[in-house]
Amino acid sequence: MSKIRVLFICVHNSARSQMAEAWLNHLYGETFEAESAGLEAAGKLNPLAVEVMKEAGIDISGNKTQKVFDVFLTGRLFNYVVTVCDQTNAERCPIFPGVAKRVHWTFADPAMLQGTEEQKLAEARKIRDDIRATIDEWVVLITKQATQ
Repeated sequence: MSKIRVLFICVHNSARSQMAEAWLNHLYGETFEAESAGLEAAGKLNPLAVEVMKEAGIDISGNKTQKVFDVFLTGRLFNYVVTVCDQTNAERCPIFPGVAKRVHWTFADPAMLQGTEEQKLAEARKIRDDIRATIDEWVVLITKQATQ
């Protein structure tokens, strides 16, 4: 049985989409295969995202950012395309063409966090945990739908 392919996309592919990709592959890699991309490739990952995922036991420090358009040009197909932009940037959140089912989850952008380094880390942990909880709930839903 082939894996369910998921593309997570956001504006820069430096934090939220990277965390979602990592969580789905780490927790449910036997059933799902995730990638991530952004409207623009940031070039480097958000250090807050790298740190909080490392705290959770997942190393994303070697991940590369990529543009949605570059993924589109490869011709790879996805069962689901999940946008993870915040409400402020929803209008800039990229759209991936094709027959994939589209899902939108709203998460704050770690790049926009304010305060001390510890305050930013605390908020980034909340975003990380919210992404994981949303993925857990979504996988249960998708699994139920597949067995009906």
